[in-house]
Amino acid sequence: MTSYELAQVNISRMLEPIDSPLLADFVAALGPVNALADEADGFVWRLKEEGGYATGFRIFDDEWLLVNLSVWRDPKALDAFVLHPEHRAVMRRRREWFSRPVEAMTVLWWVPAGHRPTPQEAEQRLTLLRAQGPTAEAFTMRQAYEPPTA
Repeated sequence: MTSYELAQVNISRMLEPIDSPLLADFVAALGPVNALADEADGFVWRLKEEGGYATGFRIFDDEWLLVNLSVWRDPKALDAFVLHPEHRAVMRRRREWFSRPVEAMTVLWWVPAGHRPTPQEAEQRLTLLRAQGPTAEAFTMRQAYEPPTA
Protein backbone atom coordinates (compact mmCIF):
# COMPACT_ATOMS: atom_id res chain seq x y z
CA MET A 1 0.00 0.00 0.00
CA THR A 2 1.39 3.39 -0.98
CA SER A 3 1.53 6.33 1.39
CA TYR A 4 0.45 8.75 -1.36
CA GLU A 5 -2.59 9.14 -3.57
CA LEU A 6 -3.10 11.22 -6.70
CA ALA A 7 -5.23 14.37 -6.43
CA GLN A 8 -6.62 15.97 -9.56
CA VAL A 9 -8.66 19.02 -10.32
CA ASN A 10 -10.15 20.13 -13.58
CA ILE A 11 -12.19 23.26 -13.99
CA SER A 12 -14.39 24.49 -16.79
CA ARG A 13 -15.88 27.90 -17.57
CA MET A 14 -19.59 27.58 -18.28
CA LEU A 15 -21.00 29.35 -21.32
CA GLU A 16 -24.31 29.88 -19.51
CA PRO A 17 -25.60 29.33 -15.95
CA ILE A 18 -25.73 25.74 -14.72
CA ASP A 19 -29.55 25.73 -14.79
CA SER A 20 -29.78 27.00 -18.38
CA PRO A 21 -31.22 24.86 -21.19
CA LEU A 22 -27.79 24.93 -22.87
CA LEU A 23 -26.24 22.95 -19.99
CA ALA A 24 -29.20 20.56 -19.51
CA ASP A 25 -27.47 17.62 -21.23
CA PHE A 26 -24.30 18.21 -19.22
CA VAL A 27 -26.25 18.31 -15.95
CA ALA A 28 -28.12 15.13 -16.97
CA ALA A 29 -24.78 13.38 -17.54
CA LEU A 30 -23.37 14.30 -14.11
CA GLY A 31 -25.12 11.47 -12.23
CA PRO A 32 -24.07 8.66 -14.57
CA VAL A 33 -20.49 9.93 -14.93
CA ASN A 34 -20.12 10.45 -11.17
CA ALA A 35 -21.46 6.93 -10.58
CA LEU A 36 -18.94 5.60 -13.10
CA ALA A 37 -16.13 7.35 -11.23
CA ASP A 38 -17.38 6.18 -7.83
CA GLU A 39 -17.26 2.56 -9.02
CA ALA A 40 -13.98 2.83 -10.94
CA ASP A 41 -11.01 0.74 -9.89
CA GLY A 42 -8.59 3.04 -8.10
CA PHE A 43 -11.13 5.77 -7.29
CA VAL A 44 -10.67 7.10 -3.75
CA TRP A 45 -12.77 10.26 -3.24
CA ARG A 46 -14.40 13.22 -4.96
CA LEU A 47 -15.54 16.62 -3.77
CA LYS A 48 -19.30 16.72 -3.54
CA GLU A 49 -22.17 18.50 -1.90
CA GLU A 50 -24.95 16.81 0.01
CA GLY A 51 -26.80 15.94 -3.22
CA GLY A 52 -23.75 14.17 -4.66
CA TYR A 53 -22.66 16.90 -7.07
CA ALA A 54 -19.99 19.61 -6.86
CA THR A 55 -21.69 22.33 -8.90
CA GLY A 56 -21.92 24.70 -5.92
CA PHE A 57 -18.18 24.86 -5.24
CA ARG A 58 -16.16 27.75 -6.64
CA ILE A 59 -12.53 28.33 -7.46
CA PHE A 60 -10.65 31.56 -8.24
CA ASP A 61 -13.67 33.44 -6.85
CA ASP A 62 -15.39 32.89 -10.19
CA GLU A 63 -19.09 32.00 -10.38
CA TRP A 64 -18.65 30.70 -13.95
CA LEU A 65 -16.06 28.03 -13.12
CA LEU A 66 -17.15 24.49 -12.24
CA VAL A 67 -14.78 22.39 -10.12
CA ASN A 68 -14.14 18.66 -10.41
CA LEU A 69 -11.78 17.62 -7.61
CA SER A 70 -10.97 13.98 -6.89
CA VAL A 71 -8.37 11.58 -5.50
CA TRP A 72 -7.21 8.38 -7.21
CA ARG A 73 -4.89 5.51 -6.36
CA ASP A 74 -2.49 6.41 -9.18
CA PRO A 75 -2.30 7.93 -12.69
CA LYS A 76 -3.17 4.61 -14.33
CA ALA A 77 -6.50 4.44 -12.47
CA LEU A 78 -7.35 8.04 -13.35
CA ASP A 79 -6.41 7.50 -16.98
CA ALA A 80 -8.61 4.38 -17.21
CA PHE A 81 -11.59 6.42 -15.99
CA VAL A 82 -10.86 9.35 -18.31
CA LEU A 83 -10.68 6.99 -21.29
CA HIS A 84 -13.86 5.09 -20.41
CA PRO A 85 -16.31 5.37 -23.35
CA GLU A 86 -19.10 6.87 -21.23
CA HIS A 87 -16.81 9.61 -19.90
CA ARG A 88 -15.29 10.25 -23.32
CA ALA A 89 -18.76 10.69 -24.84
CA VAL A 90 -19.44 13.56 -22.43
CA MET A 91 -15.98 15.05 -22.99
CA ARG A 92 -16.52 15.11 -26.75
CA ARG A 93 -19.39 17.54 -26.17
CA ARG A 94 -17.58 19.90 -23.75
CA ARG A 95 -17.29 22.73 -26.32
CA GLU A 96 -21.10 22.91 -26.39
CA TRP A 97 -21.16 23.83 -22.69
CA PHE A 98 -17.79 25.34 -21.78
CA SER A 99 -15.48 27.96 -23.21
CA ARG A 100 -12.21 26.96 -24.80
CA PRO A 101 -9.44 27.20 -22.19
CA VAL A 102 -6.72 29.80 -22.62
CA GLU A 103 -4.60 28.48 -19.73
CA ALA A 104 -4.14 25.26 -17.79
CA MET A 105 -7.45 24.03 -16.36
CA THR A 106 -6.26 20.66 -15.02
CA VAL A 107 -3.55 19.81 -12.52
CA LEU A 108 -2.46 16.73 -10.60
CA TRP A 109 -0.41 16.39 -7.42
CA TRP A 110 0.39 13.76 -4.81
CA VAL A 111 -1.27 13.91 -1.41
CA PRO A 112 -0.65 11.80 1.69
CA ALA A 113 -3.00 8.83 1.75
CA GLY A 114 -6.23 9.85 3.46
CA HIS A 115 -5.83 13.57 2.74
CA ARG A 116 -8.83 15.19 1.04
CA PRO A 117 -7.82 18.36 -0.82
CA THR A 118 -9.92 21.52 -0.75
CA PRO A 119 -10.84 23.78 -3.66
CA GLN A 120 -8.40 26.33 -2.19
CA GLU A 121 -5.59 23.77 -2.30
CA ALA A 122 -6.54 22.90 -5.88
CA GLU A 123 -6.47 26.60 -6.78
CA GLN A 124 -2.95 26.89 -5.35
CA ARG A 125 -1.74 23.88 -7.36
CA LEU A 126 -3.32 25.16 -10.56
CA THR A 127 -1.74 28.59 -10.00
CA LEU A 128 1.63 26.88 -9.47
CA LEU A 129 1.30 24.89 -12.70
CA ARG A 130 0.33 28.00 -14.64
CA ALA A 131 3.30 29.95 -13.25
CA GLN A 132 6.04 27.30 -13.38
CA GLY A 133 4.88 24.56 -15.71
CA PRO A 134 4.89 20.92 -14.58
CA THR A 135 6.83 20.25 -11.38
CA ALA A 136 6.68 17.50 -8.77
CA GLU A 137 4.23 19.72 -6.83
CA ALA A 138 1.84 20.40 -9.75
CA PHE A 139 1.87 18.37 -12.96
CA THR A 140 -0.15 17.01 -15.87
CA MET A 141 -0.95 13.56 -17.19
CA ARG A 142 1.42 14.20 -20.08
CA GLN A 143 4.26 15.10 -17.74
CA ALA A 144 3.56 13.15 -14.57
CA TYR A 145 5.87 12.80 -11.59
CA GLU A 146 6.32 9.87 -9.24
CA PRO A 147 5.01 10.17 -5.68
CA PRO A 148 7.46 11.33 -3.01
CA THR A 149 9.68 8.58 -1.64
CA ALA A 150 9.69 9.76 1.97
